[in-house]
Amino acid sequence: MRPVHTALAVLVAAVWGFNFVVIEIGLDHFPPLLLSALRFLVAALPAVFFVGRPKVAWKWIAGVGIALGIAKFGLLFTGMDAGMPAGLSSLVLQIQAVFTAVLAAVVLRERPGRVRVTGMAVALAGIAVAAVDGGTSGPVLGFTLVVAAAACWGVSNVLTRKASPPDALNFMVWVCTVPVVPLFGLSLLLEGPARDLAALRALDWSGVGVIAYVAWVSTVFGFGAWGYLLRRYPASSVAPFSLLVPVFGMSSAALVLGEQVSGLRWLAAVLLVGGVALTSLAPVPPRARTAAVSAGSRPAAADASPAR
Repeated sequence: MRPVHTALAVLVAAVWGFNFVVIEIGLDHFPPLLLSALRFLVAALPAVFFVGRPKVAWKWIAGVGIALGIAKFGLLFTGMDAGMPAGLSSLVLQIQAVFTAVLAAVVLRERPGRVRVTGMAVALAGIAVAAVDGGTSGPVLGFTLVVAAAACWGVSNVLTRKASPPDALNFMVWVCTVPVVPLFGLSLLLEGPARDLAALRALDWSGVGVIAYVAWVSTVFGFGAWGYLLRRYPASSVAPFSLLVPVFGMSSAALVLGEQVSGLRWLAAVLLVGGVALTSLAPVPPRARTAAVSAGSRPAAADASPAR
């Protein structure tokens, strides 16, 4: 990759890593489901009027919108609101690579090779270490919700692979339109109209900045730049940069929020990132690749497109 494009890939990873810190700050201003709804509303409008009609079937947009927008981000924001630290959330969420590999094996008939199986085992060991660390410093419920969010991310990854969108930014903008109304409805039902109205009435420039960052910087810019890189380079050249996300997430949480990074958490980070690297970057066996293509998916490209 050219140096300027390498710098762009690192910048995107930094943007996505710092996003967890911004979410943590945003949860001081908004209830979690309302924050998620506002994020997708601002990401979709007015961008949806400029990117053109989606080039995939509507069922894939709806499916990814439900799995990613409603389930994954709803659970993630709620888990962090329940006390899951931003840095640890950025790390634990990477277990999505294991869920994606398992679901791809079941749904897309992609048989993982020995390297991928080893990577999944190492990543699961990292999650176990993170669970021990989280059990001593954070609520079990928050940790469980973030793991569940990673599982929903795995579902959305498999759906995205089935959809094989030719334009990642176009696809993501239209996906952002799906969760808006359901998330607003869930917020009114579970968080209450009084809490929502109080948050909106107390909106200040800090809250506006949070929404702008998670919607435009993390979503629109992040996916636009990532899709640009994927169109210019092989996925195997771009995908490794996503492993920097938890590094930026943990370091920025420590610097900005003052989160303590214990020795156990560093060990969990090494195991999880190493396991995800083996799981995500190992070559797909030829028979698995043939099965995936016959199912209408593009494994390499999909693995390189994390949805932050």
